[in-house]
Amino acid sequence: MEDVVVGVDVSKDRLDVHVLPSGEAFSAPRDSEGVAVLAERLSGLGAALVVMEATGGFETIVAAGLAAAGLPLAVINPRQIRAFAQALGKRAKTDPLDAEVIARFGQALQPEARPVPDEQARNLSELVARRRQLVEMMVAERNRRRRLVQPKLIKGVDRVLAALQQELTALERDIDQTIRGSPVWLEAEELLTSVPGVGDKTARTLLAEMPELGKLDRKQIAALAGLAPYNRDSGRFKGKRRIAGGRSPVRTALYMAATVAARHNPLLKAFSQRLRQAGKAPKQALIAVARKLLTILNAILRDRRPWQTA
Repeated sequence: MEDVVVGVDVSKDRLDVHVLPSGEAFSAPRDSEGVAVLAERLSGLGAALVVMEATGGFETIVAAGLAAAGLPLAVINPRQIRAFAQALGKRAKTDPLDAEVIARFGQALQPEARPVPDEQARNLSELVARRRQLVEMMVAERNRRRRLVQPKLIKGVDRVLAALQQELTALERDIDQTIRGSPVWLEAEELLTSVPGVGDKTARTLLAEMPELGKLDRKQIAALAGLAPYNRDSGRFKGKRRIAGGRSPVRTALYMAATVAARHNPLLKAFSQRLRQAGKAPKQALIAVARKLLTILNAILRDRRPWQTA
């Protein structure tokens, strides 16, 4: 008997559902009651896999409700779904059609179901995401300030920067209290920051954005972060290997940490120097250092053992 695979298209107010192989389609409201009804109905169908897109936060309540009901859930990058739809020749786009495409994606590719972060992890993720937004706004305001000449306008920008800094300070205090309030996270943060080059901000980004850290193998975790190189070869043409996809906040945090680790972490400094001597460009070497750093951090959390110098 063929496994039941379910595609769920999540919008602001509604959930469109498509079930394979039966082809059954229905919808439900995107609220607590609708999610509960959906979870009960899918449990009754014996769903082997439920697939949905990451839709910028709308999927959170749905994913939490389905995971709490014990349903195997895979949350997929929307770009993968779009590419799959194009490969199928599906140009029309409606919510019911999207649900069908998502179901067919799950049936064809069988993505691995992964555990959904608990409420504490989601709260930390929101705090870290908001901190990132504030930092980006401050960078934008500083760039605007450099182009201004009128003192009145400069003072206005300074007031905005002061307000943003105040918000940032309060937010970082909330993040610190969240980490300190959880013994498990506090231990994980201490393990991660034991590695030279990894500061508390990098550790907290990883804890918030990559709950799978320490639970996957090195190839899987590198692909999840978007640090796994992909070949670009065709016939006799041998293209450069490039990284793509993944979780950009994690990749950015690791890249910044790698710039520090390549100078101050003895192991990674030697690794970077070997790559440069072998002819690798500076950016290529840093990406390789970031990937190796992630592998080290993954092993440290897996084994629950802090960094040890040789």
